Amino acid sequence: MSERIEVGGLKVDRLLYDFINDEALPGTGVPAEAFWAGFDRLINGLGPRNRALLAKRDDLQRRIDAWYRETRDQPIDLAEYKAVLREIGYLVPEGDDFAASTANVDPEISTVAGPQLVVPITNARYALNAANARWGSLYDALYGTDAIPEDGAERGSGYNPVRGARVIAHARQFLDDVVPLAAGSHADAASYAVAGGALAVTLRGGSVTGLADPSKLAGYRGDAASPSSVLLVNNGLHIDIVIDRNHPVGRDDAAGIRDIVLEAATTTIMDLEDSVSTVDAEDKVLAYRNWLGLLTGTLTASFEKGGRTVERAMNADRAYTAPDGSGLRLPGISLMLIRNVGHLMTNPAILDRDGNEAYEGIIDAMVSSMIAIH
Repeated sequence: MSERIEVGGLKVDRLLYDFINDEALPGTGVPAEAFWAGFDRLINGLGPRNRALLAKRDDLQRRIDAWYRETRDQPIDLAEYKAVLREIGYLVPEGDDFAASTANVDPEISTVAGPQLVVPITNARYALNAANARWGSLYDALYGTDAIPEDGAERGSGYNPVRGARVIAHARQFLDDVVPLAAGSHADAASYAVAGGALAVTLRGGSVTGLADPSKLAGYRGDAASPSSVLLVNNGLHIDIVIDRNHPVGRDDAAGIRDIVLEAATTTIMDLEDSVSTVDAEDKVLAYRNWLGLLTGTLTASFEKGGRTVERAMNADRAYTAPDGSGLRLPGISLMLIRNVGHLMTNPAILDRDGNEAYEGIIDAMVSSMIAIH
């Protein structure tokens, strides 16, 4: 534990104090004096209230446990049980009807049904992987997992062309299922183009078709007559058909497709709670510094892979041309949420005016939301 700095009615570990003042607050527009004054009011105002609520919860649990011990040899009488719960204040009378509404909710939460990841925020590499999992290669996912059976198509140290062919066939079937053509199959495509704001697919026999639902064309990259990628959309999630006839995969593909990239994990919970253990100021600063790096786009992580050093950083946004010729940008990373610690735990990173460890949920809420201003 490093030295403590007294700020109003708080005693703050210097590691956390310096991080907040020197790294987190600059750029937010929040003066340090205002931040610490507000922190003081929250911890010394809500801390005792939280402690009283936890004591009340413990008392309720003791009384419920006592009732179970007293009646353990009898069948549970539900009416009697409810009466006991009402008597001790565990159940309260139902209130008046009410309504709640929301505004300014991100589409990844309100309208788009996509996968969500949870990742320990103390591991920068894992956090970056999760944020970047907004987009992923369907070819890689199929080849590297048991989605493709290994009977004659085994995974190994080298490329197995039999397995590769099954991956491509599976991926084309996926396209036929979710973004079908008006006629024919994506498996028979010889080329893709965009003409007049619509997808034009030339099949191997020479006929030209489009999408069964033309509205599923979202955009493209490169020249419309010979795009480097075609962006489709289904149920709000995007599908990027990447075309490169010079690539080892695209070279052997009739349509030049080298990969199909899917919009995948649309949201990620950066976790300060269940998947990590942050027990002091040093741990908290590590977590908060990673959160700051994620929200400023500056977080990186280096690691060894295959005998070489790899540096992981955050994906950039993805730029396309929309069917009407306008520009289209899609997020390169998932929408990042933060899961703070609950209100049971305390942490010695901050002590209140009475010398009690501050409740970690209050610390997390104040610091993580301040960082989110970035």
